[in-house]
Amino acid sequence: MGDGDGDDVERFVDKLDPHRRVRLLTGADTWRTPAERAIGMGELVFSDGPAGVRGPGWDERSTAALLPCAGALGALWDEDRVRLLGELLGEEARRKGVHVLLAPHLNLHRSPLAGRHFECFAEDPSLAGRTGAALVRGIQSRGVAATAKHYVANDSETQRLTVDVRVDERVLRELYLAPFEAAVRAGVWLVMSAYNSVNGTTMSESPLLADPLKGEWGFDGVVVSDWGAVRANVEAARAAQDLVMPGPGGPWGEALVEAMDEGRVPPEAVEDKVRRLVRLASRVGALDRPDPSDPPAASGRLGPSWPADRVRAVVREAAAAGFVLLENRGVLPLDVKALGSVAVIGTHADEPRVQGGGSSEVFPDRVVTPLDGLRAALPERVRVVYAPGPRPAAGAGPAPLGPRHARDPESGAPGVRLRVLDADGAVLHHSLQPSGRILEPTLPPGAHTVELAADLHPDMTGPWTLGIGGFGHLSVTADGTPLLDGEFQAETDDPAVVHVRPPQHTARVHLTAGRPARIVARRTLAPGTGRATVLTAAGPEPDPRRARADAVAAARAADVAVVVIGTTEGDESEGLDRTTLQLDATQQEFVHKIVRANTRTVVVVNCGAPVELPWRKDPGAVLLTWFPGQEGGHALADVLLGRVEPGGRLPTTWPATLAEAPVRETRPVEGVLPYEEGLHIGHRAWLRSGTEPAYWFGHGQGYTTWAYEEVGRPESAPGGHEIPVVLRNTGTRRGREVVQLYVSRPESTVERPVRWLAGWAAVEAGPGERVTAYVRVPERALQYWSPEPRGWVTEPGRFTLLAGRSAGDLPLRAVLDV
Repeated sequence: MGDGDGDDVERFVDKLDPHRRVRLLTGADTWRTPAERAIGMGELVFSDGPAGVRGPGWDERSTAALLPCAGALGALWDEDRVRLLGELLGEEARRKGVHVLLAPHLNLHRSPLAGRHFECFAEDPSLAGRTGAALVRGIQSRGVAATAKHYVANDSETQRLTVDVRVDERVLRELYLAPFEAAVRAGVWLVMSAYNSVNGTTMSESPLLADPLKGEWGFDGVVVSDWGAVRANVEAARAAQDLVMPGPGGPWGEALVEAMDEGRVPPEAVEDKVRRLVRLASRVGALDRPDPSDPPAASGRLGPSWPADRVRAVVREAAAAGFVLLENRGVLPLDVKALGSVAVIGTHADEPRVQGGGSSEVFPDRVVTPLDGLRAALPERVRVVYAPGPRPAAGAGPAPLGPRHARDPESGAPGVRLRVLDADGAVLHHSLQPSGRILEPTLPPGAHTVELAADLHPDMTGPWTLGIGGFGHLSVTADGTPLLDGEFQAETDDPAVVHVRPPQHTARVHLTAGRPARIVARRTLAPGTGRATVLTAAGPEPDPRRARADAVAAARAADVAVVVIGTTEGDESEGLDRTTLQLDATQQEFVHKIVRANTRTVVVVNCGAPVELPWRKDPGAVLLTWFPGQEGGHALADVLLGRVEPGGRLPTTWPATLAEAPVRETRPVEGVLPYEEGLHIGHRAWLRSGTEPAYWFGHGQGYTTWAYEEVGRPESAPGGHEIPVVLRNTGTRRGREVVQLYVSRPESTVERPVRWLAGWAAVEAGPGERVTAYVRVPERALQYWSPEPRGWVTEPGRFTLLAGRSAGDLPLRAVLDV
């Protein structure tokens, strides 16, 4: 049954009575919708994204390919590569029996403090829209549904369940709705309604779901709620909200049937929701045409998928292509022939952050660290010295106890023993887990207590910090001695906190290196507190002065120092916004000392969002690697050694300090967050303020140089204009350049940004070669939204075209008469 078989969809819907129809509109559990035997419709299986396909649930034993974070994909400025990554995600979903991937995330980088900055593509609606549309096309080319989320203006995390965003209609249309419109034009099959309200109405009840989404744009797919976002019966059912997740509870069910019987919800509204859900089932292969007595369509689609070596190669190449070379004073690429020793410095070099925190997390089968990557890439004659230096402050507390230190008390195998007990202490379920982070333990009937036990093998003598995350009654013992015992109530119902990152409660115990200690953590289950239980551990902190001195000495003795710094687990995560852009003081001071010890220092910045880099003009090079995914270490070696060029360009403007950022606010006042800056976010805001950022939107260096020579005569093209830009590779090696075109209209009759991105195109050329980039400027890039009369308006007259390498480096000008 294909997309166009509307008659078949109607026929299937007609077979269902009101009770069966309503039953389909609420999840069967956390990750699945109900099957419907009467029409041969199987369950639909959902999975979080966009960094990978975790699958239905949280189980570290179910590994997945881990891609670079969405911000890194925005830095690609490369729709073909993003589409390929979407195809990889689609294949991963099919391998895991997943029909619906909850990606892409299309909210904008409005404030650098936004906690999910790493999970969004860009500050600019055009770049976010084109990148998201490419990912949608790739995912859905494999028969897996993509989901455009979170519709709309869900651009920060503070009070995210209840915040009311106040935003002007024109601003909403030109900025925040634009990436979703692009996804709909690309044929996306689901759109997720957000938790927040917009202009006084929560999004699951918002008229914006009907128009422009389903009406003006013609979206024929399913509007799924963010998990737990639907809070009302009649209001959401009367609106264009289609599917409530998770289930099986929720505000609909029989209450919705009753509302239909009483005339409070039109039956045709429910019929339309069901029609969309059946159409989705058809698109993803979960709808058959069997005899009614046959079982419903199978939900799992396990089968051949991409071989592991191809997955790793695609992820590795994408990571390197998204790295942004912020500074380079002749140090990169490194000349391997001239290298005798390399000092690799910083705890992030051996324990990198490869993904952000929250619902997007997956469990990779391997992580290649920067230290691993450089050791593997450099010849044996090059001496690689690792010096961790002082540890940065761990804002989220100790890490989950894992196989490096934990052994199963029963078998002695690496890992942690999970047991689920009844009220009398009888074992209902047990398993060996890779670590102490157990977010969705199996809970058989009668489950009363979650227990995590491990023999901790300390490698250092001194005070160890042990912790347990969760809610309710929690306890931790070491060799039978109580360390922690108490009641800890939930202070929020935010799903990211309750189910993914519950707060830790810690205690200290003295342990001796080489002498194992039996650690047991227990949590008593209680209604409304979720299932997540996390056992954590951290060894004694090394003397920071000694660690710093060792690292400085290693840098001084090496030909090159590679220092890896970045954010910590508590800095960037779903469920919280940042309060500062500063890395902790330990890392900032550390960089200064290393650079003074060795001028040939490369600083590698491992984060998903802007951070302050006050020393950025001092090192030999500064390379931004984002959260690079599982192959980040190999990609880093490829770039540092010149095997590939760092291909990334910033998808958002980076401030020198937070105080200079023109748009910062993420915190509502009395529940309301006004977008007072209007059209002026990102580079638009910086241009209006007249302030110079640390790095402009679009900035990024390569390993060659370019001369921009000429903007050719604009030519008409379908749906807009095509602008030729001539440039020449003036360097010594082949390279890729992202040619960016901005538009200005200073004499406009309506408010406009100083200039704004209108289009871009990438070109490649060898040394000395001249090449022409043909930049398409769509008609929409020249238009503005007019509330009266409602519609897109083309203002006739002269526009100024500016071409160059970033929003702040535009050497060429031309005019376009419209």
